[in-house]
Amino acid sequence: MENQAERTLQKVLLFLEMGNLEEATKALRKHIENNLESRELIFTSECCLFWKSQIERLSEIESPFERGETLLSEWRLFLNSIIRQHEKVYEPTFRAVCHGIFSLALQNYTQLLDEQDPILRSELLRKIGLCYKKLGEFDNALQCLAEANMQRQQQAAVIADLADCYALCGDDKAAKVLFREAFFIDCKQVDLDFLDSELIKSLISRIEEKGISGELLNAWIPIYGTLWGVFTIRRPLKSNEVIKLRKEIYALENEMKLPVRGKEFQTPRLLNMYFRLIDHCQERNDRELLNETLLKIKILDAAVYNQYVR
Repeated sequence: MENQAERTLQKVLLFLEMGNLEEATKALRKHIENNLESRELIFTSECCLFWKSQIERLSEIESPFERGETLLSEWRLFLNSIIRQHEKVYEPTFRAVCHGIFSLALQNYTQLLDEQDPILRSELLRKIGLCYKKLGEFDNALQCLAEANMQRQQQAAVIADLADCYALCGDDKAAKVLFREAFFIDCKQVDLDFLDSELIKSLISRIEEKGISGELLNAWIPIYGTLWGVFTIRRPLKSNEVIKLRKEIYALENEMKLPVRGKEFQTPRLLNMYFRLIDHCQERNDRELLNETLLKIKILDAAVYNQYVR
């Protein structure tokens, strides 16, 4: 880029980091017409145009929580309509926008920290933890997410964010066991658009290369995570968890015999249950149940079976 374009861009990036889209757009408008060949400026302009209108609409929303929710919802739209349409993203602009938007969302969510209802407080803390994670403040993120998990346990979205945060901090062991837990509890709850660690993003990319997308992508992540040696850290199951797991397996096996819609989701779900039961069999050295479960996997999906036992 020419010096003038570079200076303009640096000024714009500072405004974007502060979430000041009005000033960012003004600074950019003065110079972009004379720098139409600058891909960096063009990309930055698209980002500014998208977010300027979204930020302006926030003034119409009274609730701080809803303002935060709107920003997170628009972030997902931003990823799909702007970022994923570009073969090459200008990372400094993307990072500046990310910092500005999640700083604004954090400002709104933290206004409600006096919330006492455990369900609402858990969700609020999860969103605050998510914002801290996106801002790179991992200690604060882990603290908020851990408290959210204590307020309301067995929430797949909270556990997945915790796993992602641990992975970003370099603790892959904790990340792997928590990711595995989250995708077992409820894979549909896990919002892939807000996961940032290379550990999970590389797994997602490999699965997408197989042509799997949408909600099915979430369902197959724990399967390929196991087959490809990503979800390698396991935790022992309690006796009541084993009883519950075997009941769920029995119910889903019977459900799959019925002519119902949505069986494409049932197969990876059942495979995930079988994998979890096999972990228990190996821990207890239950060869009979282990072999019985392996046979069920072979009947359900021979390709998965062949990868699993090789």
